[in-house]
Amino acid sequence: MKNKYFEFKEEILEHFENGVGYAEISRHLIDKYLLDVSPDYLRKQISLVVSYLVSDKEIVEENVKLAKQKQRAQDLNRIANKSFREYAREENALVEYNKELVKVLKENSLDVKLTKHKRKKGSVVLVQIADTHFNELVDMESNQYDFKIASKRLQKFAYYVKEYAKLHKATSFLIGITGDLINSDRRLDEKLSMATNRAKSTFLGVHLLKHFILDLQVFADVKVCCVTGNESRVNQELGWVDLVASDNYDFTIFEMLRLLLPQIEFLRGDNALEMVVEINGNNVLVIHGHQLGKMDSNQVGKVVSKYAHKGIIIDFIICGHLHETMIRDSIARSASLVGSNAYSEKALNLSGKAAQNIYIFTNDGRQDVRIDLQETDGWDGYNIDEELFSYNTKSLSKTYKKDTIFKIII
Repeated sequence: MKNKYFEFKEEILEHFENGVGYAEISRHLIDKYLLDVSPDYLRKQISLVVSYLVSDKEIVEENVKLAKQKQRAQDLNRIANKSFREYAREENALVEYNKELVKVLKENSLDVKLTKHKRKKGSVVLVQIADTHFNELVDMESNQYDFKIASKRLQKFAYYVKEYAKLHKATSFLIGITGDLINSDRRLDEKLSMATNRAKSTFLGVHLLKHFILDLQVFADVKVCCVTGNESRVNQELGWVDLVASDNYDFTIFEMLRLLLPQIEFLRGDNALEMVVEINGNNVLVIHGHQLGKMDSNQVGKVVSKYAHKGIIIDFIICGHLHETMIRDSIARSASLVGSNAYSEKALNLSGKAAQNIYIFTNDGRQDVRIDLQETDGWDGYNIDEELFSYNTKSLSKTYKKDTIFKIII
């Protein structure tokens, strides 16, 4: 702008924005700077300066507004692209995981012959499998855990289950899996790069549970039910991709066992997180436990009330999750197959032991038993050497629906 009074633009604009008129601004500048000009002439020049400055300011503000709108559009586009990339990577990871599962299943046959048992009435043993975390690696002075130790503890567990079954003349078993069979690696890069190890880890879990189920089946008929845990979730609900994988490794292992052991009855409900089974007239709620908070009487009462509103009276609840045994009249919590780890000891101040629970339903009541599995000296474990050879354990990382009551008929 060619106006020699433009040098006073900041002062002129400041007075103008404070409500000072052109004439007053003119007299102020003449008096302050001893300008040799008439007040009327300077007033007109000030008017031109103000018009230019206000117009320029509006342009700047409009440019800033447009720039913000552009940046917002770019940010929204970036977020949308990021969301799509993550979804695509999740989907690709699960596809690769399934491919490896299918490959492993084709290479390993679980075809077995089962012992036939005459159907007769008797006691029923509910055998809980809780928090096995098969692919967790623990190396502490107080506790060690890997696939081989898990195998030994399961074999020891099966032995004592059969001993109690003999004592109470049991004629059938219900294996109740309460979740967290393996740990989940939830970082996207790990999912893509570790598809093979995760698939083999899943298969090793299937292999160990297969041995355990068949070990009990030699003694009596076996049925299996399962609910999913929180630790074994994949991360986001992706639905079905290819053959057997869903959004939870517990469900994947259960489905693999069901497909590979068709002679065993696997009970399936409509709710993956909770299941009610009827055992000798008792309604038992099978649940992982992360939904129960501290598992106190108030929380248990809420769950019982929820089912009561649906016409289902819950007699007993079994759960896991906290890796510490707790047995009460209306609820029992199993410890884990793992035992203590760094997190439980240092973060939770819990120094638990490896243990699992069984619940014996007889004609004259229920017997709840905690079976200690910490020590495994003298136990060979199930044979999984060949499968372990192809699995690199060092690469492990941890960082109102319809309800169905299943009746076990003896």
